[in-house]
Amino acid sequence: MQWFQWITTFYDMIRPIFDVAILAFLLYKTYDLLVKTQAVQMVKGAGFLALVYGLAVLFKLTTLQWVLNILAPGLFIAVAIIFQPELRKIILRLGQSELFRPDSKPRLGQLEAVVTAAEILSQQRRGALVVFPRRVNIKSIIETGTRLNAEISSTLIVTVFEFDGPLHDGAMIVQNGRIAAAGCFLPLSEQQDIKKSFGTRHRASLGMSEQSDAVVLVVSEETGAISIAFDGKLFYDLSSLEATRKLRELLDRGVRSGELEPNTLSLNAPASLETASVEPASET
Repeated sequence: MQWFQWITTFYDMIRPIFDVAILAFLLYKTYDLLVKTQAVQMVKGAGFLALVYGLAVLFKLTTLQWVLNILAPGLFIAVAIIFQPELRKIILRLGQSELFRPDSKPRLGQLEAVVTAAEILSQQRRGALVVFPRRVNIKSIIETGTRLNAEISSTLIVTVFEFDGPLHDGAMIVQNGRIAAAGCFLPLSEQQDIKKSFGTRHRASLGMSEQSDAVVLVVSEETGAISIAFDGKLFYDLSSLEATRKLRELLDRGVRSGELEPNTLSLNAPASLETASVEPASET
């Protein structure tokens, strides 16, 4: 039984470290999730109200305590209504996230093949949508298209997005270093301040980036502009070198919304950029 006592003693020694490590991991994941869904403002507001209430208790401000106690249920309901989109994203990502699965990052050569194909399509004025999933599971999106499980090549990507092809209107999913599917339908953005000049491809790329942590490469059929959508933001009209660098940056380091460079295009863009189409992931 001496070995059992040794194990018990050792466990008693490491238990505080184990306890703190799990708590720190959960706090980090919670913070990471809040930042990615831009719900950190909600936490700041709740923290401010908690601070005010604490000061009211500390300094015995009975009138302020009485008012806060009355307003607390209404404030809770108001927060739930105002931040409903953010709360929905948090619940959605909690249900879809694979916390212990590393990002499936394409190699540099594969990214260059995708960008080369985008450059060719841009010159030929052909639209394209390429989605790079990260940690959030998008199996439901993949199932809307045609599974390919093919090696990444610029020739294949250009062929898929040929005019009048059966898959050219949908999105291509690049996962685990392979082309998982094509012809997939993406959710459209829920943002209200998007100019009508943006086509449905750009709206779909923004919608996908809002509902997951995926990085989306989009090529405009009208202007040939190569853009990247991430975390509800659009990096518009990038060169091939800029697109490759931005893809590597977002896929390799998982840049959060607060760390992105200030070259993000405002969604209130000039009206000459795109025209919308009724197709779920295409534009005219």
